[in-house]
Amino acid sequence: MRGLFITIEGPEGAGKTTQARLLYEHLRPTHPVLYTREPGGTRVGERIRLLLLDEGHREMTPQTEMLLFAASRAQFVSEVVEPALREGRLVLSERYVDASLAYQGYARGLGVDVVRQVNAIATRGLMPDLTVLIDINAEEGLARARRAAGKEGRDGHGDRLEQEALSFHERVREGFLTIAREQPNRVQVIDGGRAQQIVHDEIVARMEQFLISRRWRGSNSS
Repeated sequence: MRGLFITIEGPEGAGKTTQARLLYEHLRPTHPVLYTREPGGTRVGERIRLLLLDEGHREMTPQTEMLLFAASRAQFVSEVVEPALREGRLVLSERYVDASLAYQGYARGLGVDVVRQVNAIATRGLMPDLTVLIDINAEEGLARARRAAGKEGRDGHGDRLEQEALSFHERVREGFLTIAREQPNRVQVIDGGRAQQIVHDEIVARMEQFLISRRWRGSNSS
C-alpha cells in the first residue's frame, strides 16, 4: 500500500509546529507516521534552512530564496518523502510547495506559475494528498512568531522572514487562502485564532474523515 503525504501550512505564528506535533502524537499509536519539516528534514536541507532564515542574509534576492527552498525540497523528496511513501508510511510535514507559492509567488511577486514550475522540477511533481492550512490574522500571527522562544532569530524579532513588514505577511496569508479556494479538495482551512485544543480537535476530525475517505489504515493498525 502506498503511503500518504500530509502537510501543515499557514502564515507565521499560526501554530504549525505545535499542531503538527499534536497530530503526530495522535496518529502515532495506530499509524506508521513520519514527522518531518522543510526546509530541512535532511542534512543538506538543514544547512540550506540556516541560510534562508539567517537575518544576516538580508541581501538575498527573491529568486535566490525561491531556488534555495526548491533545492532543499528536492533533497527532501528524494531522501525522505518518496522512500517513506514506498514503505506505506504516512508522511506528516511542516511546510512544502504551497509555502513557496505563498511566500515567493504571491508575497515576493515572482509569480505563481514560475514558482510552480521550479518546484515541479524539484519535486518531480509530487504534491500532498492533504494539506491542513491553519489560518490566522497576519498581525496576530506575526506578533506570536516574533515572541516565540526556541526559534531562529533574535528574541522579539524573529528570523529573516519573520522580520519582513506586515504588508508582506498579509500577502502571504492571502496567497495561502487563494490556493485553498482554488484547490478545496486538497486544502482544508482551519481557524488558527482559537484555543490550541479546539484547533487540534478540528484537525483530528478532518484527518479522520480524510483517512476514512481514502480507506487508509496503515500497517500499524492492520
